[in-house]
Amino acid sequence: MYRKLSIACLQYSSTENEKYTLETIKDLINKAIDAKAELITLPECATSLQKNSLLTKELAKTEDENISLLFLKEIAKSKSIFILIGSLPIKLKKKLVNRSFLIGPEGDILYRYDKIHLYDVSLPNGDVYKESDTYNAGNKAVIAKINRNKIKIGMTICYDVRFPNLYQDLAQNGAEIIVVPSAFSNVTGPIHWHTLLKARAIETGAFIIAPAQTGHHECGRTSYGHSLIISPWGEVLRDANKKVGIICAKINLEEVIKARRAIPSLISKKNYLTNF
Repeated sequence: MYRKLSIACLQYSSTENEKYTLETIKDLINKAIDAKAELITLPECATSLQKNSLLTKELAKTEDENISLLFLKEIAKSKSIFILIGSLPIKLKKKLVNRSFLIGPEGDILYRYDKIHLYDVSLPNGDVYKESDTYNAGNKAVIAKINRNKIKIGMTICYDVRFPNLYQDLAQNGAEIIVVPSAFSNVTGPIHWHTLLKARAIETGAFIIAPAQTGHHECGRTSYGHSLIISPWGEVLRDANKKVGIICAKINLEEVIKARRAIPSLISKKNYLTNF
């Protein structure tokens, strides 16, 4: 069985106007296609970042009305590729969810994942983020399946990376690739980003694919960049650094089998007693 997959991560800075961001994305997708990518991945907040929760809520649309989703579905269909949309703000009646989509080569939505762990933090530099002011948390872990070569992909978003049990559960249930689309803080990024993602790869014996936002945004935020493709052994195969652009790698899923045989931690977990 053919067990290889060419993957691209797009790295850029989402603007407040999704139409402007989509122009950047379109150019980067064309570059990824020229590089023979079969699965193209976009970061969290894939097409827009707003100044505050009120604006995000005001501008959010349902799936049927979301121009970014419709635009990217059409590209996936016209180019016959898989596209992972890191996340879009999706309106569900009076609620919003931070939702990731895997779009198939016929332009259909194959899988949806709503971000489970919301980014509610107070950083050392005084920055405060409360994602729960904008979104409702998801409650369902998702493994997407690409039937063409029977590859299983665990879907997560950004802050989820700090919760290793989710990643281990995905791996124990068959995920060989785990995607981590992100808009990671430039405060925590220099210390935490590479370490967390490498740890998740090593713990699960899975490929980690992490497309990320980079640079200064119109809304005032700054994102860390450094989109990464990491092997099941914890090796950084590609690092986009801070630049707008793409990274690509052709991964071999046999490496997942080899890593899990060498370090069988997923099947060696023990139950234990506590005295607390």
